[in-house]
Amino acid sequence: MIPDRRGDRGQAFPIYIVMVAGLLFLAFAFFAVGQASAARNGAQGAADAAALAAAQEARDAMKLPFLQALGEPDGLNDFLSGSQNPGLGREEADRLAAENRSDVTGFYWQQGFWQDRVTARVKTRYTVGTSVIPSTKDRHATASATAVVEFRCSLETAPEPTSPRQGEGDEENKDGSKDTPGPFEFTCDGRPVIIDLSSSDPLADLSKLIFAVHLIDD
Repeated sequence: MIPDRRGDRGQAFPIYIVMVAGLLFLAFAFFAVGQASAARNGAQGAADAAALAAAQEARDAMKLPFLQALGEPDGLNDFLSGSQNPGLGREEADRLAAENRSDVTGFYWQQGFWQDRVTARVKTRYTVGTSVIPSTKDRHATASATAVVEFRCSLETAPEPTSPRQGEGDEENKDGSKDTPGPFEFTCDGRPVIIDLSSSDPLADLSKLIFAVHLIDD
């Protein structure tokens, strides 16, 4: 006589239901983790863009103070030891964060010798989204990034001080023109760079070579 196994099948069915439910929960949990990771990556991208935008704006603004420093005794050391970027770049940081659907919640500069740092903290305008994990529906992703504006050159030859000609004043020549120090020879990442203050545009397209802008780890 063959035993009836319908009772065994009936007992196993609830186990199958529990197993399927568990697998579905795990699948939704992994999906929630993916949502959180995507939101976090979005926030980090917004923070990186905001910090870089602020640093690039600051680099552009450093051109005139740098040239003025070259024309003054020991001006380059004073320039490199002092912060040139207080408050610069906030509007650019806000704009880049907004383009990435985020808002800047923290923004500050840190002074350093030969290097200034700007840190931007952002919060996404969107949430992680609804998932099986409680509270993700109302949770926003946050991130921070720090970018630096770094002087990447060394002064190879300092110009000789210009002595006034006999019968002329210390500041102006007879024709009314002033003696201009220079030219200055720098080495920037192994590349020679000549800066002549008598030129109509001494830096021309060299700002990016003289001042590096890049992200660093917080």
